[in-house]
Amino acid sequence: MLLTASPTAFPAAPPPSTDDPHVIAAHDWAAFATVDRMSNHWDRPGWHDSTRAYYWMLTFADAAALTEQMRSCQQQLASLDFDLIGEDGLHLTLGRIGLANEVSEAQLHTLRNRASARLPDAFTISAIPMTASRGAIRYSVAPWTPLINLHSALSLTSDQCGLPLKKPTSVLRPHIGIAYCNRTLDSHKVRETIRPLRDLPAITVPIGQVELVELRREERAYRWRTLAVLPLR
Repeated sequence: MLLTASPTAFPAAPPPSTDDPHVIAAHDWAAFATVDRMSNHWDRPGWHDSTRAYYWMLTFADAAALTEQMRSCQQQLASLDFDLIGEDGLHLTLGRIGLANEVSEAQLHTLRNRASARLPDAFTISAIPMTASRGAIRYSVAPWTPLINLHSALSLTSDQCGLPLKKPTSVLRPHIGIAYCNRTLDSHKVRETIRPLRDLPAITVPIGQVELVELRREERAYRWRTLAVLPLR
């Protein structure tokens, strides 16, 4: 699957390599260097307290080394007064399936069954500290190729079930957020606060399953109800 440039993605252009961790991390950081002002992550038209939507997602509640490092990093970010992601909220979004009130139980059942038969082999990624986007502080991740393959399989299955993902695989930019920006502010201080964290070691994380969840927003945090856990091969 060839990644393409898109103004809706961040970074807008894909990295020169989708597997080299140094190239990916440098590309993410260079993209953030072009951001003059960060924006409020929660300023999202169409999202309300009552909104429920189905997503494909990777979660990391059992990734002890990752959550430990995340907590340490968040302590260093306290002066920014961002909305910190809890250990039970750490995730990597793969794709939005649709609004809960627009997708039937029968469609979800078919989607789960067909996706299970198409999933790729389990793999390992590295969470690389630390970078940011226009609205969040986040880990870079590498390699992208197994994530692209997983997304492509889920996207194809969703298409066949009449539930096309909101964004195609070609604009996938994998990352793991740790803190959401909750206002508009100059990005210079954010860059200077993050910079020392970039010397921390990457954390290896095994990926052995993907989750189908019903996502909601509670105040300034994401919460979800897991509908299915599908093991990779």
